[in-house]
Amino acid sequence: MTCILNIETATKNCSVSLAKDGKTIGIKEIATEQFSHAEKLHVFIEELLKETQLTFKDLDAVAISKGPGSYTGLRIGVSTAKGLCYALDLPLISVDTLEILANALTVTSGVIVPMIDARRMEVFSAVFNTGKRKIRDTQAEIIDVDSYREISEDIHLIGDGAQKLQETLTASKFIYHPEIVYPSTQEMSFLSFEKYKISDFEDVAYFEPYYLKDFVLNK
Repeated sequence: MTCILNIETATKNCSVSLAKDGKTIGIKEIATEQFSHAEKLHVFIEELLKETQLTFKDLDAVAISKGPGSYTGLRIGVSTAKGLCYALDLPLISVDTLEILANALTVTSGVIVPMIDARRMEVFSAVFNTGKRKIRDTQAEIIDVDSYREISEDIHLIGDGAQKLQETLTASKFIYHPEIVYPSTQEMSFLSFEKYKISDFEDVAYFEPYYLKDFVLNK
């Protein structure tokens, strides 16, 4: 059995799961306004291993949510994942954060648009079909009333970025799913295992998060 440790820290949700052959066997996560990743991430990993009666030696790979998302959150998650891979001589797998979010929703028609809040009226977003295949590349876009005018079918909006847009995108084709706010390692389990099966690994020495935008220090 293939055992993968999944780490997701791209948003306010600090999420860790252990999966065997693509199925989650244990998960710990918490979403707070204060971004508790630095305090919780290593604790969650240790607690999960203990609860599932596994050790670091049982791991076959470490998977990280690569972004886009919070600069600080991504740095913490990627640094932890790379450190474990170095220490344990394990392959590193990266998974698109928006793809993780898209996989939390199952619909039979229309398109899925996961959105991660990028402050003000800007979001990190992409467009997926109902088969969870990306049909429009990831963008950092400022949303206004004319956004997505070229899409005539139903648009399913998910993520914390979508929550702030309900007074802007009001056409009947926009369908909001407020129950899906943050990406979770629950959805990473299947995605990381699929990459493991085809040896889609990152270079641990040179891998960097997908920030999409340059870091800006708030003063």
